[in-house]
Amino acid sequence: MPLVAATTSVFTATELASLQSDLDAYLALYAPLFQRSEQVASARRYLQGLLCDEPRKSVERMVLKLWGADGNLVRSLQQFMGESPWSDSPLLARHWQEVGQTLGEEEGVLIVDGSDFRKQGQESVGVARQWCGELGKKANCQAGVFVAYAGSQAATLVHRALYLPKPWAEEPDWAGRRQRCRVPEAVSFQTKPQLALNLLRALVASGSLPARWVTCDEAYGQDPAFLDGVAELGLGYCAEVPHSTRVWTERPATAVPPAPAHGRPPTRVRLATGAPRSQEVRAVAAQQPESAWQRLTLLQGSHGPLQAEFCVLRVFASRQKLPGPAVWLLLRRHPRTHKLKTYLCDAPAEMARPDLAHLAGCRWPIETCFQEGKQNLGLGDYEGRSWAGWHRHMTLCMLAHFFLVRQYRGLKKSPGPDRTPAW
Repeated sequence: MPLVAATTSVFTATELASLQSDLDAYLALYAPLFQRSEQVASARRYLQGLLCDEPRKSVERMVLKLWGADGNLVRSLQQFMGESPWSDSPLLARHWQEVGQTLGEEEGVLIVDGSDFRKQGQESVGVARQWCGELGKKANCQAGVFVAYAGSQAATLVHRALYLPKPWAEEPDWAGRRQRCRVPEAVSFQTKPQLALNLLRALVASGSLPARWVTCDEAYGQDPAFLDGVAELGLGYCAEVPHSTRVWTERPATAVPPAPAHGRPPTRVRLATGAPRSQEVRAVAAQQPESAWQRLTLLQGSHGPLQAEFCVLRVFASRQKLPGPAVWLLLRRHPRTHKLKTYLCDAPAEMARPDLAHLAGCRWPIETCFQEGKQNLGLGDYEGRSWAGWHRHMTLCMLAHFFLVRQYRGLKKSPGPDRTPAW
């Protein structure tokens, strides 16, 4: 199970030159997947730009930093990212193979989360006034759904999808924008949990990444269809859920109501008469005595163990107001403030409490990947407008991040300062 995520950094032009042979060897893994040698050269330059110490990773700024004021090169890289006829799907498939070979473990974790990117104007694909997690409020932004893979030594991003808001996907008045951004005609509106489940399906179908668990925050954990879809893929989940999530602490009786004297007989199963109602998980937490809480270690940080108090019990999830699968309810609270977090986990009934607590702490590496990607690798800096360009940029950012993960693992550097998220 994951403990740390690799710490990345950026490089000066001189430092990049010293890494050139390593970068060339890394790019050689992907070069055969491009159609022309010019595309390979452009991918090499783009990766160099993402890895350099230019704070803003737009094409113009990266070119100016590394190669000077070369307008032709700027236009060439912009065309490569937005219009050139190449697919990044084969690159992703090879990326999964490399991640699996380097970080893969039987108990590997696939972490689902969203990341949003502030944007100016209305012409870039998917931009709309919507919730922006980066700002903590509604703003003009793009929203992406991502999956990271975490092993016991490091984590890296492995898949991505752009969320297309309903107006972009459905309103006729937005058809011109879709065409200008070259959104494929087959793309329709999907919720973020639906997008995430599609990403997970692709990763599982590839067979490249050994994984046992999926973790996510409540934006995904509150969607029963997403959780059931994860289970259908043969993966276990440990999902943070809202405090208003309803469960039963004992399975209630259900039955088809008796047929009335007149009219059609009922066919739907309902709660039996007198069966207890489901409860919100915060109410279940409030009912637990102090003796039920146990202090457990989530993970080992550089400043010592990160601990929390846990109460763990078997419950029955709610599915369309009826009892669903038996799952673990993990109640986690801060040792001092008692701030509460709640999780549902479909781990086996015999799973040990410390292992369940550890699973609850397995989501944070993707936050580190986002932090490193945005601060160091230009994850949110793409200024093109096209559908293909956005996805290509994210793919190359993922390749840049994994290059650094490989470098740091090869050098056996420490993971750096503990950057586990605050409560």
